[in-house]
Amino acid sequence: MREPYAQEEKQFEEKVVQIDRITRVVAGGRRLRFRATVVVGDKAGQVGVGVAKGLEVVTSIQKAIQKAKKNMIKVNLKGTTIPHEVMMKYGGAKVFIKPASKGTGVIAGGAVRAVVEAAGIHDILSKMIGSSNKINNVYATFEALKSLELIEKPKEQKIKSKGQETKEKKSVKTEKPDITEDQAEKIEIEAKAEEKQEEKNPQKDSKKKVEVKE
Repeated sequence: MREPYAQEEKQFEEKVVQIDRITRVVAGGRRLRFRATVVVGDKAGQVGVGVAKGLEVVTSIQKAIQKAKKNMIKVNLKGTTIPHEVMMKYGGAKVFIKPASKGTGVIAGGAVRAVVEAAGIHDILSKMIGSSNKINNVYATFEALKSLELIEKPKEQKIKSKGQETKEKKSVKTEKPDITEDQAEKIEIEAKAEEKQEEKNPQKDSKKKVEVKE
């Protein structure tokens, strides 16, 4: 009865990025614990990251795997690479990822490589800037991949809404005249005077140009 469940679990590949020993000072002395950083992915666009603590290495890894599966995201891929470049910061770490042509391979460090490969990206260029902390670099890569979907789809809607706003603003916008108020008053006076003359002398041509006196 457990075979289907086991097959479902095998769909995700699990990779332990780092295991740290953590000591905590309590009333009875120091307490030793372990912290595991795990990346889970199906190599088809889904990836998750989990960090958990436990009294034993095995328990910390199991907890981290469960957390990673709960935090899984769908990465917006473009063939074997990503649709556009991204720079993401997490803590003191910065990760820059850039799309690469087919056949380039994964050009990435250990922490970045674990997340990228779990997501199913086969061609990518990356660079870690700042802190070399593996946990921060893993989360920076995870957030960078997560932002690909946020930039690719909702941004188009934002651009459209901005375009509509600019069109509305343009329709309401009034152009400033090139003449001063005094010149405008003179033109009105001259136009009224011409109208009166036309009424008195209808035979004269009414089409006259009004010159603007500076």
